[in-house]
Amino acid sequence: MPPPASPSHSQRRAIIIGGSMSGLFAGLMLRSAGWHVEIYEKVEGELSGRGAGIVAQPEILAALRGLGLDTAALGVAVQKRRLLDAGGRIVLETDCPQVMTAWERVYRILRDAFPPDRYHRGCSLAAIEQASGGVTAILADGTRVTGDLLIGADGVRSTVRGLTAPDCQPVYAGYVAWRALIAEGAMPADMHRDIFPCMAFCLPPGEQMLGYPVAGPDNDLRPGHRRYNLVWYRPADERSELVSLLTDDNGTAHAISIPPPLISRASIAGMRRAAAQLLAPQFGTAVDLVDQPILQPIFDLVSDRMAFGRVALIGDAAFVARPHVGAGVAKAAGDAAALVAALGRTGEIAEALAQYEKERLPEGRRMVQRARHLGAYLQAARSSEEAAHAARHSVAEAVLEETATLDFLYVQQ
Repeated sequence: MPPPASPSHSQRRAIIIGGSMSGLFAGLMLRSAGWHVEIYEKVEGELSGRGAGIVAQPEILAALRGLGLDTAALGVAVQKRRLLDAGGRIVLETDCPQVMTAWERVYRILRDAFPPDRYHRGCSLAAIEQASGGVTAILADGTRVTGDLLIGADGVRSTVRGLTAPDCQPVYAGYVAWRALIAEGAMPADMHRDIFPCMAFCLPPGEQMLGYPVAGPDNDLRPGHRRYNLVWYRPADERSELVSLLTDDNGTAHAISIPPPLISRASIAGMRRAAAQLLAPQFGTAVDLVDQPILQPIFDLVSDRMAFGRVALIGDAAFVARPHVGAGVAKAAGDAAALVAALGRTGEIAEALAQYEKERLPEGRRMVQRARHLGAYLQAARSSEEAAHAARHSVAEAVLEETATLDFLYVQQ
């Protein structure tokens, strides 16, 4: 392979730290705007969403199409939402057409569109230096990379945010999500009939189980070859139960998250026992079919700033909203689009980033606030204000209407 071409003298350079969704959206949009872009991802191998399912919100589809990328066969279309009671009866059904896809599917579309010679794996950021004429990323191996702009797209544990706003840290929300994918072909016929064709819910007191269909391995959309994505939200006190859940069988306590293979046998057994006792039989059977569950503690992250001279934060590096709004990837695309638009309006980097920050800070705050309201009833402990939101948003009709829909973004609060 010939060496990559150097940018022209007049071409502006962007350094992106983080090669996941937000980094790829930003990189592709900047390239479309004429920038030379290099992405640096600390993970050595290919990234994985660990089987996470996502809703293909209209904002995601619009962003992909705006980049000229194919959105055909993106996922599985569902038309309805259903609520099952503890006995397995369908007690509520509503219309809500959406496309359910997988994190890996959207990531793969973006990753394949970005030049491989501009995507550098196994590169950790150590420091940032800014000067009047540019910004330099200093990597862990001592490599220095200089550009006109540096974008922190490195997620909830962002190194860029740690260097620019070290006091901004994620805050545990008071509950966890058990997540898993099960093969469509393993589902009994009656269970498949009741929950597979839709987004289905079960609402034990103070908890929420939901599931929906997504593509099978390698984006296989053939009936019988797809998968069902399960998400079960359960309260977990931070100082007791969460510590236990994040401690593996060797007694090692993990911070923030635990790799799925290290989840203790006792934690998984307890989860299965609770499923049998609390969930509709269809979901109880689904949990029995799970081979390796994923444990995801839920966090809020709210940034006071997104711009630091020639450095910008986007996506989960700046704001993390609880999953109930289904907006993480949509927000990543929106941040990237707003940043590129601001850069197109002015040649002054710091001024453009200040405009970007002014536009996106309120959106990030609104999204986090909305997600907090929707998830208040799942928390292990609540303030009086949170209890009021819990009473409003825990009603079955509200859960089916509000989960993973972004209508609130278009309504003045």
